[in-house]
Amino acid sequence: MSLKPPPLRAVEGGPESDLDQVAWLWLGRLQGQPAPALREAFEAWLYAAPEHVDAYTRAEDLWRMTQPGASRLAVDEAEQLDALLARMDAPPRRRAGRWGAALAMAASLLLVIWAGGWQPLYRLDDLGADHVTAAGEVRDVTLADGSVLTLDADSAVAIHYGAQVREVELRRGAAFFRVTPGQVPFVVTANGGEARVLGTRFEVRLRRAGARVTVEQGRVGVRAHPGDAQQVLGAGQQVLFTDGRAGTVEAVDAPAQLSWREGRLTFYRTPLGEVLVELDRYYPGRILLLDRDLASQRISGNFPSNDPAAVLASLQAVVGFEQDELLGRVMVLR
Repeated sequence: MSLKPPPLRAVEGGPESDLDQVAWLWLGRLQGQPAPALREAFEAWLYAAPEHVDAYTRAEDLWRMTQPGASRLAVDEAEQLDALLARMDAPPRRRAGRWGAALAMAASLLLVIWAGGWQPLYRLDDLGADHVTAAGEVRDVTLADGSVLTLDADSAVAIHYGAQVREVELRRGAAFFRVTPGQVPFVVTANGGEARVLGTRFEVRLRRAGARVTVEQGRVGVRAHPGDAQQVLGAGQQVLFTDGRAGTVEAVDAPAQLSWREGRLTFYRTPLGEVLVELDRYYPGRILLLDRDLASQRISGNFPSNDPAAVLASLQAVVGFEQDELLGRVMVLR
């Protein structure tokens, strides 16, 4: 019985865009050890026109550039899986390591073969979350005690209210809190640290291996690790903790830092890499920056969060990076 490869799905866009994306799909299908029938079908397509050869060459060139970025994403995914399996009381390292290795192998292909869009592993955290927002979605949530949290785009929280504590676990992204005073303490936990309310309006934003707390009004007590001395922040102050260690409390322009609630993203001398992390919450796919030198360039500006493509165009005009869109879902900057 002969093996007939399934037809490639048509993609939206102009003729060149269609051809480039078909080339990407062929590249993904040919990884590993493709069957002879698939190889013959590919060669028939490749040599059908000179434009096909050009498109496939472009795809291979971009593939080589995206491999380092894909490897970094694979490490992130494996770390998330380790944490998930630990919460499930799975055997500690053997099972997680096996899946982590598989993810590392798969991530190098994921950028080209997942035409439906990037679905990172950390989405599994959403299974235990009470409130989740999608890319580009900002939503207010009223809690049982009347407190209101505003969930930033691409964010997730779990609510744990009890007789002794009102706790909100920030699992992904960021949230702004307007807390109703009460006798029961209100605590936000994030990456091993906590922000304990002393009557306030404040934001908690996850960072790699830590979190950032910004106070708009009132006071917040912050601990980077249980048992640490509490740092008390007042209005217009901010602190970042990483790996269980607290940084220095700094004065900030809180309204500018929290302007995402009004549909604006404001940055002042912020590294481009951090700007793109925030913009990625509003982009309907994934933004991947491959140049470390570009990542360190400082950006200042105020941008509308509802048009991430326009923001990328503005940043491109200032910084001068090149960008390539893969399958309409992954934007590669270099």
